[in-house]
This record gives sequence, structure tokens and C-alpha cells, in this order.
Amino acid sequence: MSRFAGKVALVTGASSGIGAAIADRLASDGARVFSVQLEETGHLETIVADLCDSGVPDLAIDHVIQQAGRLDILVNNAGRMVEARVDEMGLHEWRRTMALNLDAPFLLIRHAMPHLRKSRGAIVNIGSIEGLASNPGHAAYCASKAGLHGLTRAVAVDGGPEGVRCNSVAPGWIDTDFNVKFIHALPEQARGRLGAIHPLGRTGRVEEVAAMVAWIASDEASFVSGQTFVVDGGRTAKLSLP
Repeated sequence: MSRFAGKVALVTGASSGIGAAIADRLASDGARVFSVQLEETGHLETIVADLCDSGVPDLAIDHVIQQAGRLDILVNNAGRMVEARVDEMGLHEWRRTMALNLDAPFLLIRHAMPHLRKSRGAIVNIGSIEGLASNPGHAAYCASKAGLHGLTRAVAVDGGPEGVRCNSVAPGWIDTDFNVKFIHALPEQARGRLGAIHPLGRTGRVEEVAAMVAWIASDEASFVSGQTFVVDGGRTAKLSLP
């Protein structure tokens, strides 16, 4: 399939998990894919850098333009989570979470906009169902993802007249390597309950999130902007029992 033939994409946090699946899907659909990540994996055109450094987003966009001459798709996937109640979290950890989860997407979008206007490109922000609700001890993560969903709408409104679309994806429980290790460490009864909270009876696969991102970024979604697409197996649609 070549829906992205001749197009150039930048995916952040593509060394593993959802980010790697997104990069692989875009590449398999014909895009030339660049990544910004903390380590070299050898299968992408990679910029090894820490997006918590506020100077990195501009350098990353400039690198893509220098190497490829254009930018059509920006996927803001890189993120971090620190588990702490709001009254237990230090300001440093709060700010570092915001720097990666919210500041970096803002800075990347800001510097990418002139190039995305030229290509009438698409932005996809990877939020979370925790930008819509919360699990215990995830104050900074929830706040950053809710902010990213809000940024998505604002960019869609501002960029729409110039042909730039912006949407977000809110994954639920997805079987990344980290989550799979966590699940296997649970007692068998707890693993069963984890599947039961999803109407589809299971957790999600990284490829399922990547498929949604690929559709949003494609011309098939040319009239779709400012939306947050929940990919959670129906989890947030299900009311808890008494």
C-alpha cells in the first residue's frame, strides 16, 4: 500500500511500543519516516536527543527539512509517566513530565507549521484516556494529556484555514513491552479482571493504535480535524457495577 508515497513523517518516541508501531506502519504505507528518540535502533532515520531539552524540537524539524525538503506528517508520541499523588509529587518531576508530554509537542508543532502549511499536512498527537479520566497517582500524566487534547483542538482551529489538520488519539490499555511485563507480574486473578474491564474482553495491540494514526494522517480523513479518537476496546464507555 502506498497511501503515503512521496510523503515525509516525523514520529517522536519511536524506539519501542506505540511509537515504533506507528513509524513502521507509516513506512509500510510508503512514507519516509524520521524519528526523535533517546536511543538509536537502526531501522529509522533517527535523531538521538532528549525532547525535554527545549532546543531539540526546532533542531529536529530543521534536520528533517534539510534531509528531505518537506514535512507532511508530525506524530507527537513521546511521553513519560511518574506515579505520585499530587501532594507527593516534586516540582521537578511535574515540570519534566510537562516538558516531554506537552511542551515538546507545542514546540514541534510551532516550528513545523510553516512546512505543514506548504504540504497541507497532518498532525497526530498521542494522548491518553487518562486525558479524559484518571487512575490513582497519575496527576502530572493526566494533566499533561488533557492539555495535549486541548492543544489539539486549538491547533486544528488555527491551522484549518491553511489546510493543516490536527487530531489526537487516546489509547487505553495497550500491550506495550512495559505493560506486558506489568501484566505478567500480576496474580492470575488480577490478569483476568484486566481483560474484563474491556467490553471487547482484552487489552489492545500497538498495531491497532498505529492503524488509527495512519488513517487520521491520510487523505481518507481529509475532513477530520480537532478530534480525539479513543482506542480503548470500549473501556471508557462501560459503567462500573455497583
